[in-house]
Amino acid sequence: MRSDLVVIGLGYVGLPLAVEASRSGLTVVGLDRDATTVAQLNSGVSHIDDVDDTAVQAMLSQGFAATTDESVIAGAHTVVICVPTPLSTHGGPDLSMVESACATISRHLHAATLVVLESTTYPGTTDEVVKPILEQSGLTAGTDFHLAFSPERVDPGNKIFGIRNTPKVVGGYTPACTAAVAAFYGKFIDQVVQAAGTREAEMAKLIENTYRHVNIALVNEMAIFCHELGINLWDSISCAATKPFGYQAFHPGPGVGGHCIPIDPNYLAHKVRTLGYPFRMVELAQEINTRMPRYVVERAQQLLDRNGSTLSGSRVLLLGVTYKADISDQRETSARDVARRLRTLGAEVVYHDPYIHGWEVDGTPVTEDRDLTTALERADLAILLQQHTTFDMDHIETHAPLLLDTRGSARPQPHVARL
Repeated sequence: MRSDLVVIGLGYVGLPLAVEASRSGLTVVGLDRDATTVAQLNSGVSHIDDVDDTAVQAMLSQGFAATTDESVIAGAHTVVICVPTPLSTHGGPDLSMVESACATISRHLHAATLVVLESTTYPGTTDEVVKPILEQSGLTAGTDFHLAFSPERVDPGNKIFGIRNTPKVVGGYTPACTAAVAAFYGKFIDQVVQAAGTREAEMAKLIENTYRHVNIALVNEMAIFCHELGINLWDSISCAATKPFGYQAFHPGPGVGGHCIPIDPNYLAHKVRTLGYPFRMVELAQEINTRMPRYVVERAQQLLDRNGSTLSGSRVLLLGVTYKADISDQRETSARDVARRLRTLGAEVVYHDPYIHGWEVDGTPVTEDRDLTTALERADLAILLQQHTTFDMDHIETHAPLLLDTRGSARPQPHVARL
């Protein structure tokens, strides 16, 4: 089967890429090892927030097909790897899915193919891990086939920036590889930015997310001491944000979640450690952000104590358990750590989230209260973890006996506290 593009991994990164490439007129095939996902897509049903069923059906009408058959790689002009790169149990990078994808490609690789890694990783991965596996095919990178890295910049739920209008950074193993990957993405992305090489492109992605990680940690730590000092941090941030230059507003919260912030900076820290010293800024940011769920529970405990109750035996309602507002994505959500800690201290944990019906923590289901008014009135304490736009804060403030707001949305009142 001949195709312009094979996308390996049809998740939050791969599927939007396939949609946009197909929309531009390219013949696209999606390769995924999950047979359920493949069958779902081939029936015209999407499994992620950012791609609706209509987009999948349009893509199918343009010739797209999803498959578990790796032989489709043999007929591809370009192969893009979009598989997950989680952290291992030891906190370092887990490249097993990238390595598996590369081994699959090497079995079917032919001359003149362009292979692109989009999965986030540490600088050097494309040259040191991907290239040797692909060259097991007997072909040489930069001579027989093109090899490049291009960091994904998918922002789930973002209605303004998508695949086409988000600038695309590319870096090739050789200048010819860079030219080839730039020409490929230029077919369906408005602006392509050429990096000096694969390592610079890999590093660019980690700079973006480490910047956010460190600044979120900064305001999270400020939230802790501003509470002790009686300072309204949200008001201070709003005032600071009026400065038209040299400042970008970040806001505190119950922790960090998603596919990037909790994971990507650790890839960079891992690489730096191979040089013999720690990346102290990243490690400190990780420490601060990781402790925020515990701090949320401590604040919940204080509110109940002040009200003459105890956390043990109290019914605690978690409002919003996704990692980000207005989507169903639960990857690395801090809500799990909050729920886990609450349970450990004896609280009865329930949740309300219009995007999630059926939620587990450590394999144990968490009770869902679908009627928000009833859920609030039955709770001893409500904790706003994620502010979906469907949440009516006036309604929540009126019906919650006690409310801990981790998003700075509620008005200060005797029964309402901000993080």
